[in-house]
Amino acid sequence: MTTSQAGFPSEPQRRRRAASAPTGSLWDRLSRSPLDPAARQWVAAAAHGEDALAACARGETFDLPLPAEPVQPVQHARRCYLNRVRVQGFRGIGRAATLEFPPGPGLTVIVGRNGSGKSSFAEAVEAALTGRNVRWDGMPAAWRDGWRNLHFDDTTEITVELQRSGEHAATRVTRSWAGESVRSARGEVVLPNGETGSLASLGWGDDLSRYRPFLSYDELGRTVTGRSAELYDTLTALLGLTELTETERRLAKACDKLAKAVDRPARDLSYLLEQLRASTDPRARRAVEILTAPSTDLGRLAAIAADNGPSDPAQQVVLRRLRRLAVPERALMTDVVSELRGAAMETAMAAGTKGDRARGVVELLRQALEYHERHPAETDCPTCGSTDALGTAWVYRARAEIAKLEPVAASTAAAHQRAEDARDQARFLMAPPPSWLPPDSELGLIWADWAAGAEITDLGELAAHIDTTGRRLRSAAIAARKAATERLSDPTDGWAEVAEQLGAWLEDAREAVKARETLEPAVRALDWFTALARELRAERLRPLAAQSEKVWGRLRQERHIDLEALRLVGRGAQRRVAVDVSVDGTEGADNAPGLLSQGEFQALALSICLPRTLVPGNPFGFLLLDDPVQAMDTETVEGLSAVLAEVGRHRQIVVFTHDTRLVDALRRLGLPASIRTIQRDAMSNVWVAE
Repeated sequence: MTTSQAGFPSEPQRRRRAASAPTGSLWDRLSRSPLDPAARQWVAAAAHGEDALAACARGETFDLPLPAEPVQPVQHARRCYLNRVRVQGFRGIGRAATLEFPPGPGLTVIVGRNGSGKSSFAEAVEAALTGRNVRWDGMPAAWRDGWRNLHFDDTTEITVELQRSGEHAATRVTRSWAGESVRSARGEVVLPNGETGSLASLGWGDDLSRYRPFLSYDELGRTVTGRSAELYDTLTALLGLTELTETERRLAKACDKLAKAVDRPARDLSYLLEQLRASTDPRARRAVEILTAPSTDLGRLAAIAADNGPSDPAQQVVLRRLRRLAVPERALMTDVVSELRGAAMETAMAAGTKGDRARGVVELLRQALEYHERHPAETDCPTCGSTDALGTAWVYRARAEIAKLEPVAASTAAAHQRAEDARDQARFLMAPPPSWLPPDSELGLIWADWAAGAEITDLGELAAHIDTTGRRLRSAAIAARKAATERLSDPTDGWAEVAEQLGAWLEDAREAVKARETLEPAVRALDWFTALARELRAERLRPLAAQSEKVWGRLRQERHIDLEALRLVGRGAQRRVAVDVSVDGTEGADNAPGLLSQGEFQALALSICLPRTLVPGNPFGFLLLDDPVQAMDTETVEGLSAVLAEVGRHRQIVVFTHDTRLVDALRRLGLPASIRTIQRDAMSNVWVAE
């Protein structure tokens, strides 16, 4: 197996300038493509974003820049290695247990029986660095929140020390739990210089998802058999193809939207004809004749649809809305009036009392304190001009005075608050009249008078306004609804409703004509771009796929199963990574799921995931593998031992396993590896030995 990094693609596009979202290769190929200008504009619009695509769909023409953006040199992230992991009170680990590693490439195998705490260490590192665990996400809530060790009552805490290249000391990531939920953890990062910060300060961003330096048995199984889009998105981000994928998705979505607009009139025509034929109106018969003719005259149909009976179509809209018009209920008005009058009585009784004076002083002092807090450097009184009046001593006295007067002012303040709440209730009732209501109508005039009451501040006047004008408003609204219902009795036996359906179909038909003209260059653009995207994906994926094939060649041992290709296929919800294998020399695309055993699935997943660890842009120099040996036969385990030892020459590989066959194979083959044993007693005490 070759584990040299020379064959891997450069780091993803995130290190390029933000202005060059589409790759230079894309722009260059677009400028040299045989596409006509209209189709070329669609490609450029898709690369620029949704707004540009929407403009294309509207038939607008514009010039989009096609710069040949230079690719800036890739600056690899500083690689980090595990130095030390300390866990206490988490999962199967009670009192503090520690794993230490030499911070650099190498293979470490930690072997122990089931329940010895292996997975607790592996999950602890992931939880510390991400705040979650992928394996937990698929579990019931009771299981997810069972993170606290039952034999340990002290603080649950995980500390991971990482040695980053170029730094003299370790970076320490600590996460501790205090609440009952696993998501209640608080994390802290201590940098080598002693400064503290959040995990975001390490600058990893999406790298924790893109490169995932931890892989459990479950995750390996899902790599091939799980949700297809997950692996697709991971690889496209890894290869710097996310923007290309998004561009293709946007273009395909725009084409699909246009195609639906083109097909919509034909799809809805049968229902429209059914409704027209059921009508006895002569206009309906004329519309059927036009719609069933060899060519459809949209102009004549528009005239028929517009002839919906009344001479004033806008008045019909007003009548229909009047029929459904709602105004405040009488009981609600009564409640608001009662509250206004009660509040008015309370405020009147409080006026001139000691509480009223105390409330005024408290409000004045609070405003002065607020002014002083906004302008602490100004000590002169802004009202009387006294110098050095607003100093520290004054603040102390003012707050003391507020504390003394607040109990005295409490009842008066409550009365004024009740008054303010009552005003808010009243103003909420007095909404302005609907925009469609004729302002010169009886109801429109009364409603305007009703809405004007929102400006009244006196509680008594406001109550009287709601009491009198509210009754007039309800009476006028009831009369208007009744009159509208009578006027809306349809003399054409439902033609107005059918005419509305015909009008809606006409709008769709006109949109279809425009969409058909726009769709043709869009489809040409999509066909060209899809072929280009397929080529670029294959080109970027080829080095990674080659590495996967080499790893698989070591893992498969004597099996006659060849990994032929990894392919990024489909788009949108249908995107996936196709895994092609051949069995006994018989090739077949996408036939891996039906031909491989569980152990072979596991080996195939490792073949895909291990090369990802070696990508130059990966900031994580370590990879934790939890139980990768499950379901593998002895020959595959032997091949895995050689693969892990070889990858360990370039990266720090930590394997947790209960299967001693891996340890036996490493020793038998004389491969370099640090082998440790892990044990756990009945009280969750865990210890690791060489």
